[in-house]
Amino acid sequence: MTRLPLRHLAAALTAAALFTTTSASFAADKVRLAINLSPISALPLIAQQKGYFTQQGLDVTIQNFTSGRQALETVLGGGAEIATAAESPVTAATFANQKVALLARMEYSELKTLVATPGVAKVADLKGKRIGYASGTGSEVYTFELLKKAGLTKADVTLVNLRPQDMIAAAASGSIDAYNIWEPHVANGRKALGAKASLLDSRDVYSETFNVVTTDTWARDNPKAAQAFLRALLQAEQWLKANRDDAITLVGTAVNLKKEELAEVWNDYIFELVLDDRTVRALKNHAQWRLDTGNAAGGATALPDFGKVIVSGPLKAIAPERVKL
Repeated sequence: MTRLPLRHLAAALTAAALFTTTSASFAADKVRLAINLSPISALPLIAQQKGYFTQQGLDVTIQNFTSGRQALETVLGGGAEIATAAESPVTAATFANQKVALLARMEYSELKTLVATPGVAKVADLKGKRIGYASGTGSEVYTFELLKKAGLTKADVTLVNLRPQDMIAAAASGSIDAYNIWEPHVANGRKALGAKASLLDSRDVYSETFNVVTTDTWARDNPKAAQAFLRALLQAEQWLKANRDDAITLVGTAVNLKKEELAEVWNDYIFELVLDDRTVRALKNHAQWRLDTGNAAGGATALPDFGKVIVSGPLKAIAPERVKL
């Protein structure tokens, strides 16, 4: 009989645990998932397409939105159980005393600035320009941080609040000179605007996290379903990292991006299901921005206790090494 080395046996047992269907304990729990239809939602998109949610005993219905703010608002309004959202709507909900539960971070990446007018080669050149952004999302925080980096304030530019899906048309018509947003709206803008479009170098301005968020009531009342959901995302992460080209094709098809277009920016996305210091820093930094700019609900003057927002139990139960707090 062939004996496996202990380290190989441990790895095999971990993989087997991930792929074990848990339907016997909670058959086909129905979960409505509200997502931002973007490459940043790659893990749940893969989990759905590859059948990992089903393997874990879940019947998941995906609802698509153009921002995590809309997705989380849907959950808070009772229209879904789980949302994918950045730190921005999470801090907004927390300041508004809405009881949310952040179960895991699944991705982080940097936002970008697409320029659609001549004469803007660096961030300082945005002075006097009309800039599109999406209020109440990471796009807004990124915009203010971008201006700060160049020594500018909002008085130096004209800020235009737009839905992400309307930014390309606004840039094409000349209504705005640039816009600040996440993918795929930047790649789509470059495709639509052609030679008219260019990217500003805005590296290290603002790194946005993307998270699995629900209500504290749902997390408390459905621990097994929460564990099953995260277990499916772990399977998706493993498949994504082992099958780069296929993952790009699958996600690109889901978000309406050509494979070659998504491949150009794929390495910008860091996919990892985890709870760590980056998760906490993103929440605290964003909350501090809300306090500094008067964007905190109820006239708040102090940071919330995010230890009450981050719910580590489900992730710790299935992958304790992924909880690094």
